[in-house]
Amino acid sequence: MRCAVSHDLTDDLRTALAAPDSALARAALVIARIEYPRLDPEPCLARLDELGRQAASRMGGGATATRIARLNELLFEQEAFGGNHERYDDPGNSCLNNVLDRRTGIPITLSVVYMEVARRAGLHVDGVNFPGHFLVRCAEDPAGEIIIDPFHAGAVLSEQDCRRLLQTEAGGSAFDRALLAPTTLPQIATRMLTNLKRLYVEMRSFPQARAATELLLTLNPASLAELRDRGLLAYHLNDLPTALRDLQTYLSLAGRGVADEETRDEQARIWEHIKALRRRTATLN
Repeated sequence: MRCAVSHDLTDDLRTALAAPDSALARAALVIARIEYPRLDPEPCLARLDELGRQAASRMGGGATATRIARLNELLFEQEAFGGNHERYDDPGNSCLNNVLDRRTGIPITLSVVYMEVARRAGLHVDGVNFPGHFLVRCAEDPAGEIIIDPFHAGAVLSEQDCRRLLQTEAGGSAFDRALLAPTTLPQIATRMLTNLKRLYVEMRSFPQARAATELLLTLNPASLAELRDRGLLAYHLNDLPTALRDLQTYLSLAGRGVADEETRDEQARIWEHIKALRRRTATLN
């Protein structure tokens, strides 16, 4: 059973992001504690270490493309990692511990496994924050970068493949090579948390959604959208003082810029929430 996030989770995420090694895996395991509050990260890190040793033994030296092919054999043939097509929206797919146990997940968590195992085997692989479908890339090949899709058994993608993928995942978006640029660790954590938050909101699991929002604000304290959402989630959880504080702060900060009609409509809705909250909190005094 899921339970609310512990108060030290934000500190643990900051610590994980600053870790000298395995920062990506450690951050992903902190995020997984929203769903699995009592998660011990050490067995998961040990599992990645073991996979890294196997990968290093299998890959050896040689051309980068050959090493990638051998890494793919380990992860997708021997270990049978694969995309969870049947239950894509299961929150467990966003939790690294669950992905390691079940050997299935969504593009971003399978990419985390891929990056962490590759790093342990001496191959540098970056994440690619591709719209709608997270990818990885290796720039060690003299012939040019290699784009890899861990969700589809480590398929190596050409630029044309990436263009088709973009149309499938974000139809209408124009392709640009910049979409294949390496991403940062905070950006990966942000995408993982955004995925989880969306699922929890859809499931009306508001304590977990608020925990994800708190971690998103840890990554980007200046995010007005996350401040607003934290206030709205507090409202749903009947935490009226927090809801009033966050929504008033949001409206004060958001009102300083030039707003379009959609933004003005949203701010009007938030103002109605604030008036309702003020009435409700007045009856409690």
